[in-house]
Amino acid sequence: MKYERMPIEIESPEQMGYENVKFNLTESSFTDARFEDLNLDLKGLVLCYGDHRGSPKLRALVAEDAGVHPDDVLITAGAAPALFIIATSLLEKGDRILVEHPNYATNIVTPRAIGARVDKIALKFESGFRPDFDEIRRMISPRTKYVSVTVPHNPTGTVLTRGELAELVKIVARKKTLLLVDETYRDMAFGEPPPVAASLSPRVISVSSLSKTYGLPGIRIGWLICRDKKLMNTFLAAKEQIMLCGSVVDEEIAARYLAHRKKHLPAVKKEIRAKFGILKSWFGAQSDLEWVEPSGGVVSFPRIRDPRVNPDRFYRVLNERYKTFVGPGHWFETDRRYMRIGFGWPSRSELSEGLANVSRAFRA
Repeated sequence: MKYERMPIEIESPEQMGYENVKFNLTESSFTDARFEDLNLDLKGLVLCYGDHRGSPKLRALVAEDAGVHPDDVLITAGAAPALFIIATSLLEKGDRILVEHPNYATNIVTPRAIGARVDKIALKFESGFRPDFDEIRRMISPRTKYVSVTVPHNPTGTVLTRGELAELVKIVARKKTLLLVDETYRDMAFGEPPPVAASLSPRVISVSSLSKTYGLPGIRIGWLICRDKKLMNTFLAAKEQIMLCGSVVDEEIAARYLAHRKKHLPAVKKEIRAKFGILKSWFGAQSDLEWVEPSGGVVSFPRIRDPRVNPDRFYRVLNERYKTFVGPGHWFETDRRYMRIGFGWPSRSELSEGLANVSRAFRA
């Protein structure tokens, strides 16, 4: 494999140093939780090798929510390793995948590092960032190992309907390929969340984590779900060769947290709604950016309206003068006139001031 660092990671706030970013509108997650707020006592935990598939207690909780069997769940150290396991298990040099674009970089860069050809489902602003299903049918070739989508989508915040998801499942079944659905933002859908895609067919692989909705990226817990036993055995073999098993500390924290998920989620969603209200009001009052209003997640992907604006100068002023950061389009291999604005991570006051700074940067 040929590894190359991704701009979204090179320029991430954790790499630049959070102390250098006063107003952080780059994140695609909810506010980071504090361990003390979880009120957990781990003194009796034995620090042994864990179950290679992941804690049985944790897998049972994930499976219950997904409507699958615990054996259909493999716990990973976050969603990114799950995506890595899938790509390296299914792809060889010369294979092809079909992936939505723009997208989270790992969904594209890892297959490319393997030597696979990445065919892109173009999500266009003018079409509301909706995929063209006829185009998907045409683009799937005999060498297409899987189709990759994200629901809700990162970075646009659009959400496939239940009908659209069901249609994708039918398409991959007819074409005898697989469907990968990155569901990291599923619990952040503004309305009723779509079903866990892997529950719909053995040809579907779902990926998710606790990092985004619940603000727990520091415990590195994610999972993949698939009802195909042969595939799951391959994924387990990959995990054992990469990391053997997960951290029993992280998995215990995750299991205890998920056991009370119904208590945590309403508060998270209430805060997301409040922050989205701030974002929506700001968009309605400004004219520098145009957007497709998101219907899930905590990100939006607007673009600069005036073609005379120099995006490089805009980002420089925004970063250097106002200490405010957004995710520029090149993070997603897209024109820098686009930017991802994350509204779930900062406090309400930081979000309001950060958005005001975006407007000030355009004036400057």
